[in-house]
Amino acid sequence: MTHLNLLVGGPTSEWPEQLSAGKVSGDWIGADRGTLRLLKLGITPLVAIGDFDSLTADELKRVKGAVADIRQAKPEKDETDTQLAVTVALHEFHYDRLDIYGATGGRLDHFLANLWIVLEPRYRQFAPKIRFIDRQNTITFYAPGSYEITKEPDKKYLAFVTLEQVNNLTLPDEKYNLQGKNVTRPISYASNEFVGDTGHFSFDSGMVAVIQSKD
Repeated sequence: MTHLNLLVGGPTSEWPEQLSAGKVSGDWIGADRGTLRLLKLGITPLVAIGDFDSLTADELKRVKGAVADIRQAKPEKDETDTQLAVTVALHEFHYDRLDIYGATGGRLDHFLANLWIVLEPRYRQFAPKIRFIDRQNTITFYAPGSYEITKEPDKKYLAFVTLEQVNNLTLPDEKYNLQGKNVTRPISYASNEFVGDTGHFSFDSGMVAVIQSKD
């Protein structure tokens, strides 16, 4: 499975250890300050995207001198820098998965905009390809169907989050079960756990985020 990484401008305190050490494999796209941070890690992204309003003139000069493909937007725009970057990542590059870093922590309005991005019609079909990763959590997204998921070795907790109305949600073999639950609103079924190394779940409509996390 091929994957593309995207670094956006959230706080570095939320980065997983492997990113802080510059040891995440694969190609990269940088969004706004994320581009500068990649360069400081010795990583040159394929594309740098954003209005770059968080950078000083000298920092922007460094970015423009290092990255061949710069997509600079006006600060007054209808999309966030993350949305601009996700659009390019999904429509111009043909990787099996998009891992997004720096999208959690800091401003809550930005986090919610990032979390809900999969509900936008233009991104919805790509939702199963997207993961958000930080130092405590991995968030994946699922369309209706039946799934087997694998426990990440360093994660203890498992949550199923309905992002909209979801019908017939079934958790058959987790620590806490659900059978055919119809959910009419966003709910986080938090603090569940795997019983073994894998678990299963299914649902018939809507969108579900699965979060594996640790303290």
